[in-house]
Amino acid sequence: MTQESQLAQLGLFDAKVPRYTSYPTAPHFNNDVSADRFASWIGSITPGSEISLYVHVPFCRRLCWFCACRTQGTQSASPVRAYVEVLKQELSLLAQHLPEGVTLSRLHWGGGTPTLLTPDLMTELVEAIFAVVPLAKGGEFSVEIDPNEIDAARLDALATAGMTRASIGVQDFDPDIQETIGRIQSFDLTHDAVEMIRARGIASLNADILFGLPHQSVMSMTESVQKLLSLSPDRVALYGYAHVPWMARRQNMIPTDSLPTPQDRLKLFETARRLFLWDGYREIGIDHFAAPHDGLAMAERTGNLRRNFQGYTDDRADVLVGLGASSISRFPQGYAQNAPSTSAYTKAVRDGQFATTRGHMFSATDRLRGRLIEALMCDFAISSDDILSRFAIPQAELSAMYRDVAAAFPDMLDVSADGLRVRSEGKPLTRMIARHFDAYDLSKAGHSSAI
Repeated sequence: MTQESQLAQLGLFDAKVPRYTSYPTAPHFNNDVSADRFASWIGSITPGSEISLYVHVPFCRRLCWFCACRTQGTQSASPVRAYVEVLKQELSLLAQHLPEGVTLSRLHWGGGTPTLLTPDLMTELVEAIFAVVPLAKGGEFSVEIDPNEIDAARLDALATAGMTRASIGVQDFDPDIQETIGRIQSFDLTHDAVEMIRARGIASLNADILFGLPHQSVMSMTESVQKLLSLSPDRVALYGYAHVPWMARRQNMIPTDSLPTPQDRLKLFETARRLFLWDGYREIGIDHFAAPHDGLAMAERTGNLRRNFQGYTDDRADVLVGLGASSISRFPQGYAQNAPSTSAYTKAVRDGQFATTRGHMFSATDRLRGRLIEALMCDFAISSDDILSRFAIPQAELSAMYRDVAAAFPDMLDVSADGLRVRSEGKPLTRMIARHFDAYDLSKAGHSSAI
């Protein structure tokens, strides 16, 4: 039996599973986490500790059809300027509750299109952030950059503000595929953006590329990856395109019959994967690749890799605070999410309140299962010593969990007294294996193909 037929037999090409950037996943959030509870969690942060901060900018000049993120189009600067004012008000609220001496291990601006901000707005926002939470020594400041929406003046503002890492969206370089997904972005434009970024001393570069897009073939995937490799990114996210038009209506613009089959998606992923490995990148988890010098590669080597809403990270902070509409925060106590719509978020903040509308408070079982899933997603293995030292679970119960999942995936897992390990041939099944540790109802909408 070939590996592909084994994977098919185990349901890889039919399954819909979460990406497990959180546990439980966002569809399971509820209304038990209020603005007051969020404020109390902020107040419980250890004084003098380091936290992460994510700032969501939901605006785009144009709405790409493939994108399922919560964004809105604008051709005017006025709504963006008004939104930055609300972010500054939210920062003032944060300052009222944040204990003394807290600094940032990571600051990330995402979207949407953060580079839609004018240079003066970029400067205003970063100054407002650092006035409340300064960047720690060795901290990182990263920004998602759309090569269609960047210029020298905006890059000068970001470099002056202390940006240390740029993240560019590539998706695919084939012009026909770009037209089909509503994202026109030539290689020359992307190359020029990268040159401008590096000319300002910003040495760390991330890039996102997608597989599973309409009309993609092994040949087109090869060409796109080779072009991306010529830009020498330090870190690459190789994401599978999730076609969920019932959640993101703009995806109805993409013809379903042009999408590759699940079997072809696997071939596209493996094509890109081999090219990254041949070029010396280190494989990180299920969908990232990093140059050996990159912090993500070092975290993977030392067992310090983590997973959060941005994917894989080497950030060790226990708290991630999300600012802006729809942003999600993570605390040791649970998750808190801001109002998804910009109008509801704006009203709450202007009324002098945090915009928290939903979230989830962790139970002891959530913490256990969340760690089991994170270990699988990051390390393809679970250490029994790690789990038994962190959680009040009997060895016999943990061993029984291992046996149950191993029985569901014959010949794909190794179970021993040390723990559980996914074999190399079973790695495409990792999200499905993680699902076996998920205690929640998985019929919720929003899950994507397992490959």
